Amino acid sequence: MKRSMKSIPCRRATAALLFACALLAPPLMAESPPPATASDAAVVKKLIEQKLPGATVRGVTKTPYFGLFEVQLDDQIIYTDAKAMYMVVGSIYEASTKKNLTQARQRELNKVAFDSLPLNLSFTRVKGNGERKLAIFSDADCPYCARLEQELKSVDNVTIYTFLFPIDQLHPDSARKSRMIWCSADKAKAWDEFFASGALPENAGDCDNPVVATNALGTKLHVSATPTLVFADGSLIPGALPAQQLESEFAQAATALAKERTAKK
Repeated sequence: MKRSMKSIPCRRATAALLFACALLAPPLMAESPPPATASDAAVVKKLIEQKLPGATVRGVTKTPYFGLFEVQLDDQIIYTDAKAMYMVVGSIYEASTKKNLTQARQRELNKVAFDSLPLNLSFTRVKGNGERKLAIFSDADCPYCARLEQELKSVDNVTIYTFLFPIDQLHPDSARKSRMIWCSADKAKAWDEFFASGALPENAGDCDNPVVATNALGTKLHVSATPTLVFADGSLIPGALPAQQLESEFAQAATALAKERTAKK
């Protein structure tokens, strides 16, 4: 299934560039694959790191088909055999539901504790009653961030925490603009005006600002694209989601949080 070009985020260089091609995806995968033994996982991890110099292997898990292993790289999942002779790059879908199982697994692995986010490094916008929560890692010069801002205009009753996350490789002037927006007396207003007209606040951008800290935070959370959204249940999703999908994600987050609260009782 192709993604709309309007939703494709601005990306940093990713581990996908380490591969020249992808094999066909294997058959169905269980959503919660059984863990590999420590020795099996260690062997696969070592082999992948040898064959993909510079790749960060976050974890290795055994899948229930063909003896393949799920390898969690810094920002994606690949599949390999026990000797790492072959690699499968791409998504696995459940045939009956068309569900992207790889994407769902990646989403689960990338979840963050929303309450642990250092919100002091962000600026806040409140719409309506502000009862829902959304954190965004955004780049001032990213066209998909601009697209997201348009979609957010029709979303109400949400508190939005925006982390300034300029991607220097793609937008070398974004960090300067980010600092100027942060140094404005009204950060949220300056942000909105910039996306509305391109106007920047009149300051040198030399106040204390969190741009370096937010880049470090994004790296820690494996944010590799802008915009990247974090919902209240910790789901971390890249891309300029349309308003309808944003509403769906808010509903899913609320359901997930309700289940967590019930489970803790």
